[in-house]
Amino acid sequence: MDTQPIPTAPLALTPPSSESGRVLLETPRGRSWRAWFPWWIAGLSVVVAMSSVAANARYFQKQGQVVERWHSLSREAQSKVAIVDVAGAILGGSGFARQQLDRIEDDDSVRAIVLRVDSPGGTVAGSDELHHHLAKLVAKRDLPVVVSMGSIAASGGYYVAMANGGREDVIFAEPATLTGSIGVIIPHYDFSKALRRIDIADDSITSGPLKEMLSTTKDRAPELAERERAVLQSLVDDMFGRFKEVVKGGRPKLDEAAIDKVATGQVFTASQARDAGLVDRIGFLEDAVDRAVELAGLTKDTARVVRYVRPRGLLDDLLGIDISPTARAGGERTVADALLKRSLLDAFVEWTTPRAWYLCSWWPAIVASGN
Repeated sequence: MDTQPIPTAPLALTPPSSESGRVLLETPRGRSWRAWFPWWIAGLSVVVAMSSVAANARYFQKQGQVVERWHSLSREAQSKVAIVDVAGAILGGSGFARQQLDRIEDDDSVRAIVLRVDSPGGTVAGSDELHHHLAKLVAKRDLPVVVSMGSIAASGGYYVAMANGGREDVIFAEPATLTGSIGVIIPHYDFSKALRRIDIADDSITSGPLKEMLSTTKDRAPELAERERAVLQSLVDDMFGRFKEVVKGGRPKLDEAAIDKVATGQVFTASQARDAGLVDRIGFLEDAVDRAVELAGLTKDTARVVRYVRPRGLLDDLLGIDISPTARAGGERTVADALLKRSLLDAFVEWTTPRAWYLCSWWPAIVASGN
């Protein structure tokens, strides 16, 4: 039997309809973020890696937090007069002011220091620590220190200014400076009566009756309150005695009677402070610089005046943000500084600092106190 091949029709290739093509080529909606997510992770990883490299470099670079900038006089001179800024509330002895001192300690070309103080004071420990490190540096290097007071140099700010080696004619206050406020305060508030009205009582368990001395919520018996106050007053008196000793070291011409006369916690204007012997001259920063140049045995042609600022951070460069120099830090701030440095405590201390204002504005002054 002959077998005939079964005829086969040619395969027809029909193009897909436009509708089916649209379905096949279009990315399903709602899933686009999944495609971009790995790229976001990769970008974040790069930023973190760059930050780690920068942090590692700063860790091993002792002076990585301080950048030196020319301020005035000769640009080519080898001998320097360094302006050290102590600005804002002094909350510790290891901040930017301390970093500036560390930079000077490693720089033998610095021949004199101009201590620029614009501070209402701060904690007892922070002020004393900063005073200690400055006095130690001055004694070690035999550096003349000239003080230039800004808008306010009171309490802890004046305390730090006393690390001037006891030299004569070295403390300058601007005409509008407020200074003095030689004294100690331990703030304390009693909210126990207010809590009692809303039926809340502090029932804390302590190891002894004096453990809650500064508690704002503890309802105390009169005898215990009197005992606590006596203990706290002894602490204040002891720290106050230390303050007066520091003033005596920085103003050796003032005897004990003269110091007791001004050590009342009072704030003085520049002219009042000069008459009381707390400052030597009324002048500005450039006047203090001229005096420092003189004490260092230099001239305007042989002295280079420098000032220290904070370096730009990684986020500044990545985000393209430039924070302009401010009087508080004496130089540039990074984005991190602008966001983090002004803590609530720092802001509170500054807002409650008494100041005189020449101000034409209906807006509350505290809003503009951000430098």
